Amino acid sequence: MVSKEKSHFLFERVQSTPRGKIKLAIALEELLEKKSFNSITTAEISRQSGVNESLIYRYFKDKRGLLHYVLAEHQKKSLQQFYSDLVAITGAVNKLKHLIWRTLDNWNNDRVHAKILLIEVRNFKGYYKSETYLIVKEYCQLIRSIIKEGINSGEIRDDISPWFLMQIFLGSIEHVVLPSIIFDKAYDADQFAENIYRIIFNGVLTNKTQ
Repeated sequence: MVSKEKSHFLFERVQSTPRGKIKLAIALEELLEKKSFNSITTAEISRQSGVNESLIYRYFKDKRGLLHYVLAEHQKKSLQQFYSDLVAITGAVNKLKHLIWRTLDNWNNDRVHAKILLIEVRNFKGYYKSETYLIVKEYCQLIRSIIKEGINSGEIRDDISPWFLMQIFLGSIEHVVLPSIIFDKAYDADQFAENIYRIIFNGVLTNKTQ
């Protein structure tokens, strides 16, 4: 569930942000806790926010633009958190293990925004021109840079493709959490992270098979 106070603080971090814009963003978040994006109308967002419906088109062009704004603000916060966390961690493998856990933990604590990112926005071309997509690309680049760091340090095999390992990393996280995100059910982020980590870095073959 999205905390109204938490959301309010997040959207107010830029002092020049108009109050109406903040209210519309918070209203959409509140509605997304109860309904799918496609079933929410601009009139509902207006009523929930107490802001004139015309301001949706003034600030965001359309309802989907508002959705991208809401998601981008939260993705910025998550990315800043990732960078902050990694400062205190040494070793590429330890950094990757932490990113697995942190991503799972963030999505578990904020399943509304996880659902938006994983389900609501990717089927539309506009997403791939949005600020959110640029932030997601930076997250992917962060993962690849850590993988390359691990290859250079000898922690990770040098015959492994950083791009493919990144895709396995991301795909594993998304697929194990998707049912929980769809049905809004909590999961054990620690257990999920440990299992993903063990399979990716230790493999599934026994010594006899290898």
